[in-house]
Amino acid sequence: MTNEKEPTTEHFLYKRIVEELESNPFHRTMCTRFPPEPNGYLHIGSAYAIQTNYSMAQKFNGRFHLRFDDTNPLREDIEYVNAIIEDIRWLGYDPGPHIYYGSDYSEQICEAAVTLIRKGKAYVCDLTPEEVTEYRGTLTEPGKNSPYRNRTVEENLELFAKMKNGEFPASSKVLRAKIDMSSPNINMRDPIIYRIVYAEHYRTSSDWCIYPMYDFAHPIQDAIEGITYSLCSIEFKDHRPLYEWVLQELDIPEPPRQREFGRLSLTGVVTSKRFLRQLVEEGHVDGWDDPRLPTLRGLRRRGFTPESIRGFIEEIGSIRTQSTVDISLLDHCLRQDLKQQTVSVMAVLNPLKVVITNYPDNHTEWLPIENNSENEAMGKREVPFSKTIYIERDDFMEVPSKGYHRLSPNAEVRLKGAYFIRCEDVIKDPVTGEVAELHCTYDPLTKSGSGFTGRKVKGTIHWVSAEQAVKADVHLYEKLLLESGIPGEEDGDWADVLNPESLVIVKDAWMEPFVNQARPEQKFQFFRHGYFCADRKYTTGDKLVFNRIVPLKDTFNRK
Repeated sequence: MTNEKEPTTEHFLYKRIVEELESNPFHRTMCTRFPPEPNGYLHIGSAYAIQTNYSMAQKFNGRFHLRFDDTNPLREDIEYVNAIIEDIRWLGYDPGPHIYYGSDYSEQICEAAVTLIRKGKAYVCDLTPEEVTEYRGTLTEPGKNSPYRNRTVEENLELFAKMKNGEFPASSKVLRAKIDMSSPNINMRDPIIYRIVYAEHYRTSSDWCIYPMYDFAHPIQDAIEGITYSLCSIEFKDHRPLYEWVLQELDIPEPPRQREFGRLSLTGVVTSKRFLRQLVEEGHVDGWDDPRLPTLRGLRRRGFTPESIRGFIEEIGSIRTQSTVDISLLDHCLRQDLKQQTVSVMAVLNPLKVVITNYPDNHTEWLPIENNSENEAMGKREVPFSKTIYIERDDFMEVPSKGYHRLSPNAEVRLKGAYFIRCEDVIKDPVTGEVAELHCTYDPLTKSGSGFTGRKVKGTIHWVSAEQAVKADVHLYEKLLLESGIPGEEDGDWADVLNPESLVIVKDAWMEPFVNQARPEQKFQFFRHGYFCADRKYTTGDKLVFNRIVPLKDTFNRK
């Protein structure tokens, strides 16, 4: 793990914790945790939460726990567990041996519920889910007591035992905390803490048919693990009184403390699990690892590096409230990470055939080209040059516009790392009239590195030798959403807001042979096109597929 940015005294969360620790509230090591529910994949917002907890533990020489909040068997799966562990390790926030599961604490959590019942602080309620909502009240009107609120301790203990033993239908009864139905905080109006669910759990099978709610299980799990600070996003601030109530009623010594930080959002990006699931299940994207999604799997497949994501989070710093960050900052951090460590290769995405008429037939020479113009230490490679090459179709204009400095009839241009060529003849398709081929001549005295000091040309274009060129598919990505954003809750349609140009597939691009041995996830800079990554899903031994990560142009902080 690389060193994290040192928190300063201006870092509000760090500053607050330092102030609180002055009173020595804990006689144990600093310990934080990241508690994902294994019902989906991590995304860029998750990375922000992980970094916040991990870096705070590191700053105070403490421990960082990964704990799966797996108390809902209806939505959770081992597939997500394995993916989350892999993603966290890939990011560089490895919890080591400290991987835990909330379901392993089922007995302790159930015992805590019994303790509350014995204290008269919890009761079994027979209201239907709809009635529970109705009785809860609104933000402006208090709730009203359940008619089952005053059951005796003995009756509640008996009913809860029967719930545990599977003697009641699903959803027919719940266990509720007995707090205050007139509280201005709706979370404190006798919240449900246990419900009946008949479903196979990926870890405990059918051992349990009652499961705790997150707000009840969370503080108990923290206490069991010795967590000192439960650092979570700002939407949980209104849940903090319930977190503290549970710990207080259970007489937890030196209880962990919940503290909140801002929630991260990115422009033009969906991070809601519900919306991400819709996109995946309705087939709008190519699975949870689609490179257009902000999931860590998608970002990794597209070509983002762990270093760029961590750098992005460090650039943002500590957020107090809800904050939307321009996604161009993430792209900027990636370019900063890649620009001095990727090999710049020549790839022609929209090829136009060029025959160099005065070049020898059946001859190939290998020309040295630098691997990275900003990092001489990366050395050079040799690129084949022959009589027939491909150039970008956009690099030729039959009637050049003002300021056009690439190839046109009777004009010269330099081939990168090679020679000057002059366009002598334009061959067109007799049916369509489209330019099909160019006939050019080359000047052998203008070879790059030869010391040629004669005439100069303004334009340099890239190319590949047709004989040795490697064929590949290229996926060009743009933002998934149009400016209109997420569809409406009731009658919205994803088709109305998805960018139809978010994925353009270029078939049969031609590239220099250097890419032929590209490994999945290997990054390159394609000269003038941007940064690309060999797709880990579709690149095989006999097929190359490259994803464009970002274009070369950096738009961050540009007007």
